Amino acid sequence: AGYDRALTVFSPEGRLYQVEYAFKAINAENVTSLGLRGKDCAVVITQKKVPDKLMVADSVTHLFQITPTIGCVMTGLIADSRSQVKRARSEAAEFRYKYGYDMPVDQMARRVADLSQLYTQQAEMRPLGCSMILIGMDQELGPQLFKTDPAGYFCGYHATVAGVKLTEATTLLEKKYKKNPQWDLSKTVQEAIAVLSAVVSMDFKPSEIEIGVVSKDQPVFRALTEDEIEAHLTALAEAD
Repeated sequence: AGYDRALTVFSPEGRLYQVEYAFKAINAENVTSLGLRGKDCAVVITQKKVPDKLMVADSVTHLFQITPTIGCVMTGLIADSRSQVKRARSEAAEFRYKYGYDMPVDQMARRVADLSQLYTQQAEMRPLGCSMILIGMDQELGPQLFKTDPAGYFCGYHATVAGVKLTEATTLLEKKYKKNPQWDLSKTVQEAIAVLSAVVSMDFKPSEIEIGVVSKDQPVFRALTEDEIEAHLTALAEAD
């Protein structure tokens, strides 16, 4: 009764309803995103939905580059996502200026999560209704994969999911990662496509998904072109 009106007030059960509603907002666009880590690479994949025929499809994206070697996929409200990415970029630029080297992925995840946590305890800002899955190549630790959420929690993963089909995809990924597979880049990309395709029960056209990759050979974050995605889809179909 009224405990979900104010952001900073606990309910008698010790819950913050507004923060819980922010998690629901992540599912509002009905999109699922995955992040997977291979032997010497990391991959993010998400569905691409262009809501209006008159929109330029190239301008609709959930993949963002934060620093040259760190990229992310955002799930949830796109306006909130862009705002969070903008802040992450300025934090990365400040870190680079202050310390003279690029911000590591774990520090980036921690900073984004810390800022999100701040919004759960100060009334001037509402929590952002989006989740960020970060990938990057760490100079010492190799491929890194992190996820942050509106409550300000972050964690490193072998594979992770955000969005509508979270539980189904998590179950599938747990099975695939049980034997600690050592996948190369193309295998990791194909596994990501296969899992996403399975949980949303549809076969994708290259224009319906977006894939971002980093690898040991190419540590710069980039999005795959439609032709590259087409090649992976063909390879998957032939494997089946």
